Amino acid sequence: MSSGADLFVVCKQCGNEVSPYITECPYCGNRLRRRAPKLSRAGTGRLTRQRARMASLGRLRKNEIPGIMAERWPYATITLVALSCAGWVITRGGFVDLGKLLLYGPLRGQWWRLFSSQFVYLNGFYAFAVVLAIAIFGWLLERRHGPLVIAGLFLGASAAGGLAALALYPTALVSGADGAALALLAAWAAPDALAAFSRRHYESDLLGAGIAVATLLAMPLAREEVSWVACICGLLIGTVIGCGLGREALSGD
Repeated sequence: MSSGADLFVVCKQCGNEVSPYITECPYCGNRLRRRAPKLSRAGTGRLTRQRARMASLGRLRKNEIPGIMAERWPYATITLVALSCAGWVITRGGFVDLGKLLLYGPLRGQWWRLFSSQFVYLNGFYAFAVVLAIAIFGWLLERRHGPLVIAGLFLGASAAGGLAALALYPTALVSGADGAALALLAAWAAPDALAAFSRRHYESDLLGAGIAVATLLAMPLAREEVSWVACICGLLIGTVIGCGLGREALSGD
């Protein structure tokens, strides 16, 4: 047991109890001692060792928290964001002809335009909104299911949206990854949306996700190069895939 003297000392001039680690009384100014006492190194050593143990904790391991992948860099999301930035630089700088990358009219054997058009933007504000959505919701989805799901969903939604747009409009124009971003967003939010409808507990911010969906769906109204067909197609694909991934995670638990 610690004694009372360890907790305080009494000022001889005013009689108040003060800390033993000060040199002057805060009430009357009387000098208690010439220098402050030295702190015990025993408690400091224990605190240092405790901090060292906390700092040495490893990264999140596989299956340590249900529904969350092992902690690692979101390589797929970083790659998609980097390719989008590179596409903006090479097209705005005139290094590559837009006609070889954009999806406009029949493919005529140039199948790569289904995917290259996802990294070509004609407007900076549109590019910022879409790339920001890919960065946020791609990273969140990759934490749950890994990089292969992100890459497959992005490419699948891109191809399906482009083909659907060409099927309805022979001279359809598709630029940017608005539909693919909606697919990533919907795949992340779908399990929690199902939980909300069934009145089960969920932790995601569905209000913020709803605002992001509304913003991306409004892009075709502001920019004619944004295909509303690709947006709807990406939203549907992401919702279906997200519901399937959510059921798989629940059955795995």
